[in-house]
Amino acid sequence: MALPLPFRLPKPNYLPHNVDVDEPEVVKVYKPLDRPSPFEDAIFEDKAKRLAQELGITAPKGYDVSFHYNVQMEKHHFGQTHPMKPWRLVLTKGLVTSYGMHHAMKNYTTRAATYDELVSFHSQDYVNFLGSVAPQPTPLDVDNPNPDLRFNLGGSDCPLFEGLYDYCSQSGGASLDAARKLCAKQSDIAVAWGGGLHHAKRSEASGFCYINDIVIAILQLLRVHKRVLYIDIDVHHGDGVEEAFFSSDRVMTVSFHKYDPHTFFPGTGALEDNGPKSEHNPGAHHAINVPLNDGITDEQYQWLFERVISQCVQKFQPEAIALQCGADSLAGDRLGKFNLLVQGHSSCVDFCKKLGIPMILFGGGGYTPRNVARAWAYETAVAIGQEEKMASTVYIPDHAPYRQRFEYDGHLLPSIEQILGEPRQNRNPQKKLLEIVQHVTEQLRFVAAAPSVQSSVIPPDLGPIRDEVEQRIKEEIEEQDENARKAREEAVGVPMEF
Repeated sequence: MALPLPFRLPKPNYLPHNVDVDEPEVVKVYKPLDRPSPFEDAIFEDKAKRLAQELGITAPKGYDVSFHYNVQMEKHHFGQTHPMKPWRLVLTKGLVTSYGMHHAMKNYTTRAATYDELVSFHSQDYVNFLGSVAPQPTPLDVDNPNPDLRFNLGGSDCPLFEGLYDYCSQSGGASLDAARKLCAKQSDIAVAWGGGLHHAKRSEASGFCYINDIVIAILQLLRVHKRVLYIDIDVHHGDGVEEAFFSSDRVMTVSFHKYDPHTFFPGTGALEDNGPKSEHNPGAHHAINVPLNDGITDEQYQWLFERVISQCVQKFQPEAIALQCGADSLAGDRLGKFNLLVQGHSSCVDFCKKLGIPMILFGGGGYTPRNVARAWAYETAVAIGQEEKMASTVYIPDHAPYRQRFEYDGHLLPSIEQILGEPRQNRNPQKKLLEIVQHVTEQLRFVAAAPSVQSSVIPPDLGPIRDEVEQRIKEEIEEQDENARKAREEAVGVPMEF
């Protein structure tokens, strides 16, 4: 008897290579980003410092926040009509620094993940192929609707673009660095907006994701923390992370996402999908899925999130949280159809922060760059406890890079009317939300409180050795950098004591 074929969507995540699609020019056509001169950088930094001092943006008291970033990710390009735009990271970093928030955090320029670090989760054959395959100027499924794609690479969803392996290793390196800082107790909240690529499987690319940096980071967290709670607020189901820890009771995955098995990628994550069906499998009941319909609002999302996550935390007792903040769940996204505003999206970050559990904030989806930047910059402010001061500006600062790209008259937190004209029809009745909470409550009854710490063998960690070398290099660079010394002595971002 032949085995049933795995579920496949009838079409990719987006309509490939249709240059006549009605969309903003900045999305449709790739434009190389100009780099500012040292003089322009100095002027910008002075304005950012002044705004930070004016608003009173300072480092948080009682906990440390770190920001992990690799500037080399910015230069990569998936293709002219591909929804994934790495330059959204440029806009995000520009907003974060425009408000002077970088002075309130520990900032790390991360290195790329090594081959050994990537194969801590991914198969060697897959990583070898990623590192050696030649770029393809045109996806293989443009002229052939059923191409033979090795490792699912080369199609419209996961094209083979120039510098692919570098991009993947840089994303993985940022998330891994964030995890190591948590493990070493050098940070309480680590921010890695370049990560969050939750669809990638051990030996397969999927949904614009090639390397699952989240899984690699969680494996690092498990070296120190007994249990990790993974939370996903991307509009798409976090299938890659769920699959990676499917049979483990040391990781609980909770995914809030749009669910339509026939028309919406990846077609998984039904309410009843709660891990292995066998009660003898340690991972049973450790996958919590919250399927949603189009049009959910801030109030509904926040209500549902707080009730589900509070129960999961109470029963599972995690020692660390990995929160994937995919911004495609925002209103106005090219692929998502929710009515969420930045305020509703960021309320999830705020709720998790108040739990007082060490946490990594990952990026993820988000295909309208201006909205992505607003959300991730605001959620950075939530991490350092300065969101109210940031919101008090109402408008994005004039000195913010590429300010003209932020529509809606430059509002920092635009309304639903500004974004959509009128809200999308809400297809989430309160009865549905109550049924979800009831189902989650029932599933958690079968989860053993503070479950075991047994797990598969994890490769030895070379992190301490690398950290020592990186710290020595950093100190040597700082000794030569007079500007860095002066910035430290100014103590911008440090709360003063009287």
